[in-house]
Amino acid sequence: MANLGLFTGTKIVKLVNVSFRLPYYTHWGQRLLVCGSEPVLGSWDVKKGLLLSPVHQGEELIWCGSVAVPSEFSCEYSYYVVDDDKSVLRREMGKKRQLVLPEGINGGENVELNDLWQTGVDAIPFRSAFKDVIFRQSWGLNIERSLGIQNKLDTEDAVLVHFKICCPNVEEETSVYVIGSTTKLGQWKVQDGLKLNYAGDSIWQADVAIQNGDFPIKYKYCKYGKAGNFSLETGAHRDLSIDSSKVQPRCIFLSDGMMREMPWRGAGVAIPMFSVRSEADLGVGEFLDLKLLVDWAVESGFHLVQLLPINDTSVHGMWWDSYPYSSLSVFALHPLYLRVEALSENLPENIKKEIREAREQLDGKDVDYEAVLATKLSIAKKVFEQEKDLILNSSSFHKYFSENEEWLKPYAAFCFLRDFFETSDRSQWGCFSCFTEKKLEKLVSKDSLHYDIIRFHYYIQFHLHLQLSEAAEYARNKGVILKGDLPIGVDRNSVDTWVYPNLFRMNTSTGAPPDYFDKNGQNWGFPTYNWEEMSKDNYAWWRARLTQMAKYFTAYRIDHILGFFRIWELPEHAMTGLIGKFRPSIPLSKEELEREGIWDFDRLSLPYIRKESVQEKFGASWTFIVSNFLNDYQKGCYEFKEDCNTEKKIASKLKMLAEKSMLLESEDKIRRDLFDLLKNIVLIRDPEDASKFYPRFNLEDTSSFQDLDDHSKNVLRRLYYDYYFYRQENLWRQNALKTLPALLNSSDMLACGEDLGLIPACVHPVMQELGLIGLRIQRMPSESDLEFGIPSQYSYMTVCAPSCHDCSTLRAWWEEDEERRCRYFKNVAGSDAIPPSQCVPDMAHFVTRQHVEAPSMWAIFPLQDLLALKEEYTTRPATEETINDPTNPKHYWRYRVHVTLESLLKDKELITTIRGLVRGSGRAHPSVQETDEQGNRETIVLVPGKHQVAKISPLESS
Repeated sequence: MANLGLFTGTKIVKLVNVSFRLPYYTHWGQRLLVCGSEPVLGSWDVKKGLLLSPVHQGEELIWCGSVAVPSEFSCEYSYYVVDDDKSVLRREMGKKRQLVLPEGINGGENVELNDLWQTGVDAIPFRSAFKDVIFRQSWGLNIERSLGIQNKLDTEDAVLVHFKICCPNVEEETSVYVIGSTTKLGQWKVQDGLKLNYAGDSIWQADVAIQNGDFPIKYKYCKYGKAGNFSLETGAHRDLSIDSSKVQPRCIFLSDGMMREMPWRGAGVAIPMFSVRSEADLGVGEFLDLKLLVDWAVESGFHLVQLLPINDTSVHGMWWDSYPYSSLSVFALHPLYLRVEALSENLPENIKKEIREAREQLDGKDVDYEAVLATKLSIAKKVFEQEKDLILNSSSFHKYFSENEEWLKPYAAFCFLRDFFETSDRSQWGCFSCFTEKKLEKLVSKDSLHYDIIRFHYYIQFHLHLQLSEAAEYARNKGVILKGDLPIGVDRNSVDTWVYPNLFRMNTSTGAPPDYFDKNGQNWGFPTYNWEEMSKDNYAWWRARLTQMAKYFTAYRIDHILGFFRIWELPEHAMTGLIGKFRPSIPLSKEELEREGIWDFDRLSLPYIRKESVQEKFGASWTFIVSNFLNDYQKGCYEFKEDCNTEKKIASKLKMLAEKSMLLESEDKIRRDLFDLLKNIVLIRDPEDASKFYPRFNLEDTSSFQDLDDHSKNVLRRLYYDYYFYRQENLWRQNALKTLPALLNSSDMLACGEDLGLIPACVHPVMQELGLIGLRIQRMPSESDLEFGIPSQYSYMTVCAPSCHDCSTLRAWWEEDEERRCRYFKNVAGSDAIPPSQCVPDMAHFVTRQHVEAPSMWAIFPLQDLLALKEEYTTRPATEETINDPTNPKHYWRYRVHVTLESLLKDKELITTIRGLVRGSGRAHPSVQETDEQGNRETIVLVPGKHQVAKISPLESS
């Protein structure tokens, strides 16, 4: 690029030529662009950014470009993949890059930036799970020098090279070095190499003048400790050369990304909060029990504890609320997990006695959801009456309230209205059905007669916050990640849909396959999200939700991550799952269908009801069905009457007829058969645009399809497969790349996505790009040609587990199917013998070892599967250990572990077994205190990156 200079009067100010260089493979029609904070790079307007040009260098495709800037220039910048119109197709992840030109650079000289594209994977070490827990340095690292090159070049035939590497996992008294082929880099001798300085944020850097004649150079980064131990980064050496045919750069900035090390791998335990059992709890697991669970995790070698959602679900006021994925509020914590004993240090004796008696009464095999919640709230109200003024006037409460009042006030008002009207259905709340700030302030006014009720909800949430915060801080200090769960949906009768109705569509959605709830009679009925509306404030509701979670968790699981690509949406009047469509999706247009010779849209989109099918389905009662539900509209054909032309209308009318004892068969059977008639369609007409259509799921199973001519069948079959498997891929990908980054950037928690089932092709590349960790369950392989997954072949960016809360435990699965058990024993365990009929400890040990030895970043085990390692804990029937039965929409979530945490902490045999499996696999684990045979205490620590164990004396560890 020509150096034009700047004219200031008669003086010409020479500019510095800054060149960008980035290796990146693109697809046809894609280009790379750099955009930054200064006008010369577009002032963060990508349309005005600097387009780069591709150059082939060997097997690499290098994108290059340059700009002329003043010698004092500094800016932030990032790289983007764009199309021919400069529309963003992809943006690099991670923090914005910093450019500060070195002191002493002269006008007319060249500065070259050698960068690497930053992926979501590169950002993982900076997530709080690693930054604040796993890699937290108790001794601290001092920043040794500010960013920027300070050295001056003494000779004209040298290049100033600035090395920069990210290395988040560095032990005490260890530094990072560059060693390489030139004398300035020690000629591959570590002790003579270039020592880097710590610059903060896990960045290590240094600069050195290298003579032109020494290029090209080969180099690697390594860690070097005072004791002489060192570890060299893995993989091939790195190369740096200068093009002799071009103007020599005066300075080269090398941004070499992450130091290449053995990938960090850890293990964890998963258990719902309500399933935990301790000697102190009141019939259900409580937040303060997490401290005991963390202790057990540390002893067992686990760096992570995973929970199910812990938000308030008190919608119905009955055991249905045990379902943890239907939030009353995505911000409020569930009062179920409150430890009432910890509400006050001055509990009167009568309340202490009540707690003791309640503990004995509620200490059952399973959680008694209604009784436990009612008891806790009753006791909490008594303590509240005693201490409300003391607590609510405290500075700590005022701080909490000021930080949370935006959601806390609507939550308290909603709970008051729910209890006052005895329903969460806000349509029954009169003038309070529609939310306004004015109505809210009236409801929470200090002058209202019910203000103490409002204050009680504040009080409960404050104490829940204190107790969970205490447990979360305890976990962090012990080196244990607390992993939460982000449900994809909210209840339609929730605080969030009341306060933010424009963010939700009041039709319904499900994360399950479209035919799932059809088989089971009903759907969950979550409202779908209005993503277009949410985008107007850059997804503020989601960002607030994740910010709230990050107060307690350092990692989280995104429930049904597919929902951020697309959701299966049902009309509000639906009770089963087939008559829906994907949102977003590209429908079939009337013109498209007409071009294919499809014309009779009413025939395809209205229920196809023939007289013969009605007679066959309903037998002797067919005339009763016709007279009550159907009208003739042409010879031998029927249509539904206006008062029963939806599933909800049919159900309502049947209920009325049943109450009058007019039904000749069971209400359930008639309802199923009428639903079948209603769903006997091929195309679903869009209710918002009559010229658009969606193929009905499994349309080939309908008699409406089967009675078509062959041409229509072939056309519709082809369009069906295109709609469900190909047509939407790019749209869904773009949708996810709009929504998911807003989520990921709103907190620094580590994010994992639940990506089980039939996954569209666009999902895994997007997850990889964004640094999202997937889930692998051996019995649910993502490969269609496998019956059982192969843990040794899982990718690093995964969590592997033998089971999860949505399926049977390892023991129950083993006992369910003898033939499948034999196939697993032969094909996975490699034995031709007859497998044991029960999952004996040896079998559990084999499965556990498979998973801890997998390449996956995390191996996370349900606590039930870990208890299977010891025969003593397998006396309870395996079927009773199931957390959720997905085939039952009204499943009672009430499983409790049958052994207390205190007992598990005393069971050194089980702990030793688990810890041996974790350590033997090379996975990292927290340090623990052990006593040797002579009674001396020793600290057992993992040497990071080397997968070996070292013993340190008490004096050395203090």
